[in-house]
Amino acid sequence: MACKNLFFVGVFALGFVATDLAQAQDYVPGEVIVKLRESSGSEQAFAFLGKAMTDRQMQLEGAFGRIDLYHFKLGKGQSVQQAIAELSQDPAVEYAEPNYILRKSSQTGIENSFSLEEIGQRLSSGEDLFATSAPVDFYESWSAPSAQSSSRPIVAVIDTGLDLSHSVFAHNNVVWRNPGEIPDNGIDDDGNGYIDDVYGWNFVNNSGHMFDDDGHGTHVSGIVLSVAHDIFSGESFDSKIQIMPLKFLDGNGMGTTGNAIKAIYYAVNQGAQVLNNSWGGPNYSAALHEAISFSYSKGVSFVAAAGNAGSSNDQAPMYPASYNVPHVMSVAATTNSDFLASFSNYGFNSVHLGSPGTSILSTVPGDKFGNSSGTSMAAPFVAGVAALMKRESPLMEGFQIKSIINEESDPISFLSGKVFSESRLNFANPIVRAKSEALVDSPVYSSGVPTRQLASTTGGCGTVSTMYMDRHHQSGRGGGMGAGRGSGLGYVILVLALMALPLVVAVALRARAKADSPESRRRHERFKFDSEVKVNVGGRELVGSVSSISLGGVQINTEAMLEQGGIVSMSISSPDGKEQIQVEGRVVWSEAKKAYGVAFEQAPDSALSQIRSWTKA
Repeated sequence: MACKNLFFVGVFALGFVATDLAQAQDYVPGEVIVKLRESSGSEQAFAFLGKAMTDRQMQLEGAFGRIDLYHFKLGKGQSVQQAIAELSQDPAVEYAEPNYILRKSSQTGIENSFSLEEIGQRLSSGEDLFATSAPVDFYESWSAPSAQSSSRPIVAVIDTGLDLSHSVFAHNNVVWRNPGEIPDNGIDDDGNGYIDDVYGWNFVNNSGHMFDDDGHGTHVSGIVLSVAHDIFSGESFDSKIQIMPLKFLDGNGMGTTGNAIKAIYYAVNQGAQVLNNSWGGPNYSAALHEAISFSYSKGVSFVAAAGNAGSSNDQAPMYPASYNVPHVMSVAATTNSDFLASFSNYGFNSVHLGSPGTSILSTVPGDKFGNSSGTSMAAPFVAGVAALMKRESPLMEGFQIKSIINEESDPISFLSGKVFSESRLNFANPIVRAKSEALVDSPVYSSGVPTRQLASTTGGCGTVSTMYMDRHHQSGRGGGMGAGRGSGLGYVILVLALMALPLVVAVALRARAKADSPESRRRHERFKFDSEVKVNVGGRELVGSVSSISLGGVQINTEAMLEQGGIVSMSISSPDGKEQIQVEGRVVWSEAKKAYGVAFEQAPDSALSQIRSWTKA
């Protein structure tokens, strides 16, 4: 079966009535995500950041170092539409986009609430509480030790959090634990930039507390786990997989692009092999696209709910399910009779397979169990299967896992023309096949975002009209689908956000000096640099890297916490590691507690001479 080559060009008309415009503005007021055209250290990029942080009074809220995406809060009185219109006219900007709002993909809330005892009583009386039967008996017989039996893959559930006290998760070795973090000591022990992230991170309130104030994340996590274990038996088990709860959706099931990107990076960097994403929105985000592309480069599986609008994602994409990155699995919801659920999105070119998603019984906060429906419930079944495949073949990457799941799914006539595989998830066959399948290389992939978006302002609304053409289509069974990139009502701002940390340091130092002339703003030429630095803070030695250096200071990249204004002692290595200099400095700037600008404090002439030697080329 070959995927149809469909190219969608979205041309966004502006000048809607107020109601339509309000619907289009589904983003956080006063925030943008920006990417620059030039590489780090360029004069053009330096000049832009200077204008952004001084003239425009834009405040840096976060940065994504691996892809150089920067999240800004706008200055007082600036609207998102006006800021994007102006930024898009700046030759330094590759793109700027709103910080879009995303929502959970459940069709219903928790429909019932049962204790474990009530479930047992109802089942013994013949009542059918299950819309589908996870193949528990199969997994119990299948779980004989194999060469990979000790592997416990990590599934990151990027959602509303998790009730850690629920008996299913508290007593069965289920929840991932950060091995480098000591609980409740107020210290970032592993230096990853997050204090006391023992069981994951809450990106809503920036803490390690994983409370689930919605219930969605706990329900989704139970579904993932139910693929491997009978979570309704009340019996203890040693979990075959680990759940990493990452909260970016609040108590109303709403979150932002910026926090979704942070959660994806956290998950991948902390070792998650499967990412479950039971959430989405209609707005294309180039920044989110790049983060998902990063996860693809690391070999993980990315499972996404197709959405609950009952519409075609081929024509009206839902993201992240519609990003055509080769490892993304977009999942529709099916009923217990294998019909496509009435609420489920579909699309032969953009949705890959069906999975049970109506009235699914799973865990809910308060040590209870309840039913819920949605593609939110369909996706975690697929994530659970992907995790067990990874358990059998730890080196198998997300692209191959997706291909096998598609190929081994069960053909369903009701899904013909509705999803790419025209099939519903088979719980057993992909895992069996993974035990003996030869590994294959994943195809090379680039996010394919144009280097410069076509943008114009119209209608006096300050909005930006954009055009986007999808240039990357995967063909063949299991490949990425060519989903349309034109996105829906109103306007969608396609803007790619990138800038490097050295530039931000230089701008911060310039702003701090409050100098008026270009000469006084840049007293020392700054150079890109790549070397190790050892930082001594209060008798504790931290290891980081230097990404830029000048005779006035350095930029240090470390996920340890450094105090703004604090004095640090540094041992900076040359790029080849053969030479070192010792110098003290003051922390004058920090970004997301991961990158720091350190100005030298009375650096010895010998150290400055050595820096000149290192940078003279």
